Amino acid sequence: MTKETYQCPTYPTMVVISGPSGVGKDTVARKVIDRRPEEFYFVVTAATRKPRTDEVHGRDYFFVSDNEFARMIDDDELLEYAIVYHQYKGIPKQHIRDALNSGRNVIMRVDVQGAATVRKLIPNVITVFLHTPSEEDLVKRLTERETETSEGLSLRIATARKEMERMSEFDYCVINADNELDKAVSHILSIVDATRCRVDQEPIVL
Repeated sequence: MTKETYQCPTYPTMVVISGPSGVGKDTVARKVIDRRPEEFYFVVTAATRKPRTDEVHGRDYFFVSDNEFARMIDDDELLEYAIVYHQYKGIPKQHIRDALNSGRNVIMRVDVQGAATVRKLIPNVITVFLHTPSEEDLVKRLTERETETSEGLSLRIATARKEMERMSEFDYCVINADNELDKAVSHILSIVDATRCRVDQEPIVL
């Protein structure tokens, strides 16, 4: 009698971490990769803004000129792009393809409107809305960054309030509380693990 081996179908998945400015999208995404570097690939976003003091080109963002970003749009190199706080941001398609071809899961952080676009293009993407325990916590984080003028800070806070109203559009919500980063990361990893065990998985197609 032949002994059959059964295996669940599984494909690399794509995780979009989104939420208002200041909730810690970058930090959480990086920590997920630190936990399982062989399993995840971080897609770096292209942006036309200037880097902040602690940011590195190619690690945090690809900082490009307006002309270079326009060329990327013309050459259809971006999965999605949008104007975010008066600057352009976009996701390079080739980075996603490289990650999926390597068998690793893709993780990216995008703003709320970008997440909506990605969800329309790739229906089986996992979307996670990251937020702080309260609006007060979010305002405190944005203020302590000291990267904005008072006018710019007011714009980010007002935008964050509107973005919070779109939480129901996402598959999951995860709280990133102060001093509880590991807890937020563990929740996201659990979501990915559960998704990889689903019997109705389909490959990500760009």
